[in-house]
Amino acid sequence: MSKPVSLYPVPELKDLPEDIRATMLKVQEKAGFIPNVFLTLAHRPDEFRAFFAYHDALMLRDSGLSKAEREMIVVATSGVNHCQYCVVAHGAILRIYAKNPQVADQVAIDHKKADITPRQRAMLDFAVKLARVPESISPADHEALKAHGFSAEDIWDIGGITAFFALSNRMAHLIEMRANDEFYLMGRVAPPKK
Repeated sequence: MSKPVSLYPVPELKDLPEDIRATMLKVQEKAGFIPNVFLTLAHRPDEFRAFFAYHDALMLRDSGLSKAEREMIVVATSGVNHCQYCVVAHGAILRIYAKNPQVADQVAIDHKKADITPRQRAMLDFAVKLARVPESISPADHEALKAHGFSAEDIWDIGGITAFFALSNRMAHLIEMRANDEFYLMGRVAPPKK
Protein backbone atom coordinates (compact mmCIF):
# COMPACT_ATOMS: atom_id res chain seq x y z
CA MET A 1 0.00 0.00 0.00
CA SER A 2 1.37 3.38 -1.03
CA LYS A 3 1.81 6.12 1.55
CA PRO A 4 -0.64 9.02 1.07
CA VAL A 5 0.74 12.16 -0.56
CA SER A 6 -0.41 14.37 2.35
CA LEU A 7 -1.82 14.20 5.86
CA TYR A 8 -4.50 16.64 4.69
CA PRO A 9 -7.30 15.96 2.20
CA VAL A 10 -6.22 16.11 -1.44
CA PRO A 11 -9.07 17.40 -3.60
CA GLU A 12 -10.12 15.63 -6.78
CA LEU A 13 -9.14 17.43 -9.98
CA LYS A 14 -12.81 17.63 -11.02
CA ASP A 15 -13.70 19.45 -7.80
CA LEU A 16 -11.14 22.25 -8.13
CA PRO A 17 -11.79 25.81 -9.29
CA GLU A 18 -11.35 26.09 -13.06
CA ASP A 19 -8.17 28.23 -12.91
CA ILE A 20 -6.43 25.75 -10.60
CA ARG A 21 -7.55 22.77 -12.66
CA ALA A 22 -6.26 24.49 -15.82
CA THR A 23 -2.90 25.15 -14.14
CA MET A 24 -2.58 21.50 -13.15
CA LEU A 25 -3.56 20.20 -16.58
CA LYS A 26 -0.99 22.49 -18.21
CA VAL A 27 1.72 21.14 -15.87
CA GLN A 28 0.57 17.57 -16.53
CA GLU A 29 0.78 18.14 -20.29
CA LYS A 30 4.35 19.43 -20.00
CA ALA A 31 5.69 17.03 -17.34
CA GLY A 32 3.58 13.95 -18.00
CA PHE A 33 2.23 13.98 -14.41
CA ILE A 34 0.95 16.41 -11.80
CA PRO A 35 3.56 17.05 -9.08
CA ASN A 36 2.13 16.39 -5.63
CA VAL A 37 2.86 19.95 -4.52
CA PHE A 38 0.08 21.12 -6.84
CA LEU A 39 -2.35 18.48 -5.62
CA THR A 40 -1.66 18.98 -1.93
CA LEU A 41 -1.65 22.78 -1.87
CA ALA A 42 -4.97 22.82 -3.73
CA HIS A 43 -6.46 21.96 -0.32
CA ARG A 44 -6.57 25.75 0.13
CA PRO A 45 -7.19 27.37 -3.26
CA ASP A 46 -6.38 30.97 -2.27
CA GLU A 47 -3.06 29.91 -0.78
CA PHE A 48 -2.37 27.74 -3.85
CA ARG A 49 -2.78 30.78 -6.10
CA ALA A 50 -0.56 32.98 -3.91
CA PHE A 51 2.10 30.26 -3.57
CA PHE A 52 2.43 29.61 -7.29
CA ALA A 53 2.25 33.30 -8.20
CA TYR A 54 5.22 33.98 -5.91
CA HIS A 55 7.01 30.84 -7.11
CA ASP A 56 6.71 31.96 -10.71
CA ALA A 57 7.73 35.55 -9.89
CA LEU A 58 10.97 34.22 -8.38
CA MET A 59 11.79 31.25 -10.56
CA LEU A 60 10.70 32.48 -14.01
CA ARG A 61 11.82 36.11 -14.00
CA ASP A 62 14.77 37.45 -15.99
CA SER A 63 17.74 37.25 -13.65
CA GLY A 64 21.50 37.06 -13.46
CA LEU A 65 20.96 33.54 -12.12
CA SER A 66 20.56 30.65 -14.54
CA LYS A 67 17.65 28.24 -14.16
CA ALA A 68 20.10 25.63 -12.90
CA GLU A 69 21.53 28.04 -10.30
CA ARG A 70 18.04 28.84 -9.01
CA GLU A 71 17.38 25.13 -8.61
CA MET A 72 20.76 24.70 -6.86
CA ILE A 73 19.57 27.18 -4.24
CA VAL A 74 16.37 25.22 -3.74
CA VAL A 75 18.20 21.89 -3.45
CA ALA A 76 20.97 23.13 -1.13
CA THR A 77 18.63 24.95 1.25
CA SER A 78 16.06 22.16 1.17
CA GLY A 79 18.88 19.76 1.99
CA VAL A 80 19.86 21.65 5.14
CA ASN A 81 16.15 21.95 6.01
CA HIS A 82 15.78 18.16 5.56
CA CYS A 83 12.91 18.59 3.12
CA GLN A 84 12.69 15.33 1.23
CA TYR A 85 9.97 16.52 -1.17
CA CYS A 86 11.89 19.59 -2.35
CA VAL A 87 15.25 17.80 -2.57
CA VAL A 88 13.71 15.03 -4.68
CA ALA A 89 11.49 17.23 -6.89
CA HIS A 90 13.89 20.13 -7.41
CA GLY A 91 16.84 17.76 -7.60
CA ALA A 92 15.16 16.28 -10.68
CA ILE A 93 14.70 19.73 -12.20
CA LEU A 94 18.31 20.66 -11.36
CA ARG A 95 19.64 17.51 -13.06
CA ILE A 96 17.70 18.41 -16.19
CA TYR A 97 18.70 22.10 -16.29
CA ALA A 98 22.35 21.37 -15.47
CA LYS A 99 22.44 18.34 -17.79
CA ASN A 100 24.30 16.60 -14.99
CA PRO A 101 22.89 13.48 -13.28
CA GLN A 102 25.15 13.86 -10.22
CA VAL A 103 25.00 17.53 -9.27
CA ALA A 104 21.70 17.47 -7.36
CA ASP A 105 22.81 14.74 -4.95
CA GLN A 106 26.12 16.52 -4.37
CA VAL A 107 24.46 19.89 -3.71
CA ALA A 108 21.79 18.38 -1.44
CA ILE A 109 24.32 16.58 0.75
CA ASP A 110 27.19 19.10 0.89
CA HIS A 111 27.43 21.91 -1.64
CA LYS A 112 30.98 22.66 -0.48
CA LYS A 113 32.13 19.33 -1.97
CA ALA A 114 29.95 19.51 -5.09
CA ASP A 115 31.38 19.77 -8.59
CA ILE A 116 30.24 23.36 -9.09
CA THR A 117 32.01 26.64 -9.83
CA PRO A 118 33.48 28.88 -7.09
CA ARG A 119 30.80 31.45 -7.98
CA GLN A 120 28.04 28.89 -7.44
CA ARG A 121 29.66 27.74 -4.19
CA ALA A 122 29.65 31.34 -2.90
CA MET A 123 26.00 31.66 -3.90
CA LEU A 124 25.11 28.48 -2.00
CA ASP A 125 27.23 29.49 1.02
CA PHE A 126 25.09 32.62 1.26
CA ALA A 127 21.79 30.81 0.67
CA VAL A 128 22.52 28.09 3.24
CA LYS A 129 23.61 30.69 5.79
CA LEU A 130 20.40 32.64 5.19
CA ALA A 131 18.36 29.43 5.50
CA ARG A 132 19.93 28.28 8.76
CA VAL A 133 21.21 31.37 10.61
CA PRO A 134 19.54 34.36 8.94
CA GLU A 135 20.42 36.72 11.78
CA SER A 136 24.11 36.28 10.95
CA ILE A 137 23.83 37.75 7.43
CA SER A 138 25.89 40.94 7.21
CA PRO A 139 27.06 43.43 4.60
CA ALA A 140 30.26 41.36 4.32
CA ASP A 141 28.17 38.48 2.96
CA HIS A 142 26.76 40.77 0.26
CA GLU A 143 30.27 41.97 -0.58
CA ALA A 144 31.53 38.40 -0.92
CA LEU A 145 28.81 37.72 -3.49
CA LYS A 146 29.54 40.95 -5.36
CA ALA A 147 33.17 39.86 -5.58
CA HIS A 148 31.91 36.85 -7.55
CA GLY A 149 29.99 39.06 -9.96
CA PHE A 150 26.54 38.97 -8.38
CA SER A 151 24.56 42.21 -8.59
CA ALA A 152 22.40 43.55 -5.78
CA GLU A 153 19.36 42.27 -7.70
CA ASP A 154 20.95 38.82 -8.03
CA ILE A 155 21.50 38.79 -4.26
CA TRP A 156 17.81 39.65 -3.78
CA ASP A 157 16.96 36.70 -6.04
CA ILE A 158 19.17 34.36 -3.99
CA GLY A 159 17.52 35.58 -0.79
CA GLY A 160 14.00 35.51 -2.20
CA ILE A 161 14.37 31.94 -3.46
CA THR A 162 15.88 30.87 -0.13
CA ALA A 163 13.07 32.49 1.84
CA PHE A 164 10.28 31.20 -0.39
CA PHE A 165 11.54 27.64 -0.24
CA ALA A 166 11.88 27.87 3.54
CA LEU A 167 8.10 28.30 3.47
CA SER A 168 7.75 25.44 1.00
CA ASN A 169 10.02 23.17 3.07
CA ARG A 170 8.04 23.81 6.21
CA MET A 171 4.69 23.19 4.51
CA ALA A 172 6.05 19.94 3.05
CA HIS A 173 7.10 18.87 6.56
CA LEU A 174 3.77 19.96 8.06
CA ILE A 175 1.66 17.90 5.68
CA GLU A 176 4.20 15.10 5.13
CA MET A 177 4.11 15.73 1.39
CA ARG A 178 5.43 12.75 -0.56
CA ALA A 179 7.42 13.22 -3.76
CA ASN A 180 6.06 11.70 -6.95
CA ASP A 181 7.82 8.51 -8.00
CA GLU A 182 8.47 10.07 -11.42
CA PHE A 183 10.95 12.57 -9.95
CA TYR A 184 13.45 9.94 -8.83
CA LEU A 185 14.65 9.00 -12.31
CA MET A 186 14.24 12.35 -14.06
CA GLY A 187 17.55 13.66 -15.34
CA ARG A 188 19.28 10.37 -14.45
CA VAL A 189 18.13 8.21 -17.34
CA ALA A 190 16.96 9.11 -20.81
CA PRO A 191 13.18 9.41 -21.07
CA PRO A 192 11.43 6.64 -23.02
CA LYS A 193 11.14 7.29 -26.76
CA LYS A 194 7.67 8.22 -27.89
